[in-house]
Amino acid sequence: MPNISQKGVHMPASPIRKLTPFADQAKQAGKKVYHLNIGQPDIETPEGMLNAVKNIDFKVWAYTASEGTLSYRKKLAEYYNKLNYNITPENIIVTTGGSEAITIAMMACFDPGDEVIIPEPFYANYNGFACQSDVVVKPILSTIDNGFALPPIAEFEKLITPKTKAIIICNPNNPTGYLYSKEEMLALKELALAHDLYLFSDEAYREFCYDGREFISPMHMDGIDDNVIVMDTVSKRYSACGARLGCLITKNKEVLKAALKFAQARLSPGMVEQIAGEAAVDTPDAYFETVNKEYTHRRDVLVNALNKMEGVFCPNPGGAFYVVAKFPIDNADKFCQWMLESFSHNNATVMMAPATGFYSTPGAGTNEVRMAYVLNSTDLEAAMTCLEEGLKAYPGRAI
Repeated sequence: MPNISQKGVHMPASPIRKLTPFADQAKQAGKKVYHLNIGQPDIETPEGMLNAVKNIDFKVWAYTASEGTLSYRKKLAEYYNKLNYNITPENIIVTTGGSEAITIAMMACFDPGDEVIIPEPFYANYNGFACQSDVVVKPILSTIDNGFALPPIAEFEKLITPKTKAIIICNPNNPTGYLYSKEEMLALKELALAHDLYLFSDEAYREFCYDGREFISPMHMDGIDDNVIVMDTVSKRYSACGARLGCLITKNKEVLKAALKFAQARLSPGMVEQIAGEAAVDTPDAYFETVNKEYTHRRDVLVNALNKMEGVFCPNPGGAFYVVAKFPIDNADKFCQWMLESFSHNNATVMMAPATGFYSTPGAGTNEVRMAYVLNSTDLEAAMTCLEEGLKAYPGRAI
């Protein structure tokens, strides 16, 4: 039998989805499973976006331009310019989800063996995207003890080699919910300029900042236009994960030319999705205000409940809709599987993502778990009760 590729061997499994078979078995056994493992919001998609799909009237479901339709890119530019990004439709390439924006950006900017520095824990699929692009991830450790703040710039400097090509951040962060400060962003800007590095900014959770805190993008900073690449998606902003619609934004003309060639190779993003995305830009501010209040409440329910549990520590995140918590357990992978396979409370259990999959450093995050507060507060409270009982009963509890 022919062998699969080494790339296939080394491609990591998703820590978010790898426990799905155990969740399925739990459901088949009649258990209710509270899904805190994946960032799939239960918030309703904006009505205007859904109506745009319902009211579609075309005779041919045709290809669109590889860079996305001009009408959608014009609407996107309108959205981003309200945020003071100062871009034109020509600075945007529409992609099939934020994932494709990241992979196209990597392929356009990196050669095999190039290195990228990423503060960890980080979005687990960065490891997969790097594997696809033959890029080497150089993790830099942020820790739960200070809420996963950006590591000191001196620590970044230690990792920079002639092969270093970029720094990648997710802001607000998945999986930690950490929101980078203006000072931290300015420090990254100076580092990128000093070493002529790209600064990739994954902004999937831009709309989800809490407690009146300000979101800062590299697009807001002067003198770094050619270094910055923003990757974005409609998935979280409009609770439209299934639309698979994202974009890559940069003012670097050479990157845009290269990225367009990769976009042409996959032909085009979906026509229907772009019609929906165009309508989404007109979503009223009231929608986001309501959603922000709801997520703030859910965050408070989850974080307060976790920190009341014996031996548990959970920082209060400034954005996104995730937390990483430290549990009194021997091994997060074992614990998350045990919760699905062997435990129930009132015939229910909780599905979580082991934080180990969000680290690249071996052994990091062994007693940490990521949870997404994408359930209503009643379900969150029930899930937290179930989790507390699970922690008490777990055979591998650390004393």
